[in-house]
Amino acid sequence: MAGDRVVAPWSIPRGLIVLLAGAGAVVVVVGIRAFAGVLGPVFLALMLTVAVQPVQGWVRRRGGPAWLGLLAALSTVVVVLVALVAALLFSVAQLGSELPHYADELGELLDGARELLAAAGISQDRIHAAFSDIDVGTVVSAVDGVLGGLLGVLTDLVFVLALLMFMAFDGMTIGPRMAVVARMRPDIAVAFGTFVDGTRSYLVVSTIFGFIVAVFDGAALWLLGVPLPVLWALISFITNYIPNIGFVIGVIPPAALALLEGGPTLMLWVLVVYSVINVVIQSIIQPKFVGDAVGLSVTVTFLSLVFWGWVLGALGALLAVPLTLLVKALLLDIDPTTRWVDVLIGSGGRGPDSPETDEAPGPAGAEG
Repeated sequence: MAGDRVVAPWSIPRGLIVLLAGAGAVVVVVGIRAFAGVLGPVFLALMLTVAVQPVQGWVRRRGGPAWLGLLAALSTVVVVLVALVAALLFSVAQLGSELPHYADELGELLDGARELLAAAGISQDRIHAAFSDIDVGTVVSAVDGVLGGLLGVLTDLVFVLALLMFMAFDGMTIGPRMAVVARMRPDIAVAFGTFVDGTRSYLVVSTIFGFIVAVFDGAALWLLGVPLPVLWALISFITNYIPNIGFVIGVIPPAALALLEGGPTLMLWVLVVYSVINVVIQSIIQPKFVGDAVGLSVTVTFLSLVFWGWVLGALGALLAVPLTLLVKALLLDIDPTTRWVDVLIGSGGRGPDSPETDEAPGPAGAEG
């Protein structure tokens, strides 16, 4: 009819959508942080399940039963985790017995520091207030706190292994289920495939380079005469999974012990050797392989470290890259209309005119 009015469909303003999405993200982040003690081990079990899933597939391809693949995958994780925890516990016990022997050296260093501050015009009251609580016991407590934080990532084995067993059990049938998902919702299958491939590639690259760094660091410390080189090599291996700043965390304990063992000269040698080894491997060579493997730029990798470290603590720092890949898969890769964001946050290893981008609907780095 002529008098009828055409009513335009009502739509939510884009600004309001962005505001609501931001508010929802804040609520989710706060919730994750509140339950970090539970969600952290869950994420760790998920990453371990993704890492050992090829073991199950390898057993099945050779005609083995599903239960044998499950047992092989679980055994692999148990052996690795138990070996790391046992080595760390043994080394930390050695450290606890070694540090009290450096009481005299620490006292001499503190006396030298007091003299330098007094010569610089600092009042005795301020100097006394600054150094009154520092002794070997304080150093032991501080070092134990740092190492305990790293060890705490691995010591909740019962919960992690229970989750891993259930996830690995579900993983025995994940292939057929993902085939159904690929037929019904191929975009979702592409997104999760990207996450799995990227996570495995990242773990493989980080493990290989972590082993190389640990061997070089441990050998250098042994040649320099720094006590407990095996412990510091293990710390280097573990902190290699922390992007960008893992080297800084790993060098502090051996440098401090070198200061007590041989004075500033030995500490300087430790810092120089660590810097040469770790900067070349971790800051120049490894980021290239990690960026190509996961499709994340160095800036995004560093920001993911800051964010997940704040949300989940030490475990979040260790799993920053896999967790970012999971969020990326759930929020970006799952929707073809948002995959253009990969061009902005990617490592730049694939250009927009590359054959992979033209042929495949998935994001850069999907093939891991």
